[in-house]
Amino acid sequence: MNTFSIKPEGAGINAAAALTTSRAVPIFMAALLGVFIVGGVGFSHIEAVHNAAHDYRHSMAFPCH
Repeated sequence: MNTFSIKPEGAGINAAAALTTSRAVPIFMAALLGVFIVGGVGFSHIEAVHNAAHDYRHSMAFPCH
């Protein structure tokens, strides 16, 4: 009977911590970028930017008001 290990040989606690850190940084940066874009567009005083975001929200059936 063959068994397959999902953990590579030599992978210990340090490898798991490195994997978690390597995945957490891009996820955090993507979330930060998303918040910046949503906040920047949502509270924009430029009418063209606000209207473009508003029309996009309606086209995606996302309630905005």
